[in-house]
Amino acid sequence: MSVAAPIPPGSANKDRFPELDEVTVVSAQRGSLRAKRALVERYQRPVLALVSRLLRGYGDSALVEDVAQETFLRVFRALPNFDRSGPARLSTWILTIACHRSIDELRRRRLETSPLDAGPGDVAANDRADENAERRMLARVLDRAIEGLAPEYKATFVLREVHGLEYAEIAAILDIDLGTVKSRLNRARTRLRDALSEVYRA
Repeated sequence: MSVAAPIPPGSANKDRFPELDEVTVVSAQRGSLRAKRALVERYQRPVLALVSRLLRGYGDSALVEDVAQETFLRVFRALPNFDRSGPARLSTWILTIACHRSIDELRRRRLETSPLDAGPGDVAANDRADENAERRMLARVLDRAIEGLAPEYKATFVLREVHGLEYAEIAAILDIDLGTVKSRLNRARTRLRDALSEVYRA
């Protein structure tokens, strides 16, 4: 089963997408290939957005594609047991699988964190005077700061700030309590603020 090419990090739409209708979900649970294709088409975008953002800096588009495909393979293996009347929405359940698979991959491929401060030549004097160049520079600094987060903190931050999930949903996906969600977000945001402070002190 093939999924679409990974969408660029940061391009995920925070607006909530509609859930797959009940009839199609039931058909997919019973093994309908047409229903399974409809499920992939409905949820491939948020899955790819999550996986590509979590694995940014740790792999190429082929790795993102592989993890996304494996996510849907795991979804279909477990789908017959998905409780449609349970507390978890189908989208949250699917993102849970994608998130855990991505975190596993991050732990295996974790690279040493690169320095967060901009290197010589990254920020030229004339660039500082140019608003567009400064925005690009800040985006690079923030990306590097996010990439340097531990997998669990990175996942919490991306689920909240990129996908716009509620704290309770993030807690369910990562199997942690609400207090841990908040503390991880605070730590991630502090790191990003520190990264920006370093730039402006330079």
